[in-house]
Amino acid sequence: MKRVTGIGGIFFKSHNPQQLKEWYREHLSIEPDPDGYVSFPWREKEDPERIGYTVWEPFKEDTQYFEPSRKPYMINFRVADLHELLDQLWQEGVQVDDRIEEEEYGRFGWIMDPEGNPIELWEPSPSP
Repeated sequence: MKRVTGIGGIFFKSHNPQQLKEWYREHLSIEPDPDGYVSFPWREKEDPERIGYTVWEPFKEDTQYFEPSRKPYMINFRVADLHELLDQLWQEGVQVDDRIEEEEYGRFGWIMDPEGNPIELWEPSPSP
C-alpha cells in the first residue's frame, strides 16, 4: 500500500501570522493568494497534467488546530487513500485521531508520532 505521496503543507504557530506573512512577502517574495493562503504549485510526477500544491501557513499561537499536541508546528502529508492508511496505522499501534474531515479539496485525518508531533494526513480530491 502506498502511504505518503508528498508534503501537503507546513503549518506553525506565530505571535502575529499576518505580520509574519508580510515579512515573508517583502523579503522572500512569498505571496499569499487573494484568500490569504500561500501555496506552491507543482506537477504530479506520475501525472504531469495534474497540478498539486504545498501549503505554507502560520497559525495564531493560541490555535487549537494542532491539539492534542502542544508542539508549535504540524506537517501535512499527502496520502493516496486516507481511510485505508488510518486503519493500517491504527492496527500498527499508532495514535490515530477519531475524526476525519471532508472538504471540497480533500479528506483530512490526524495522527501523532511517538514524540507527540502532530501529523495531518490529506487525501486530495481528484482534479476536476
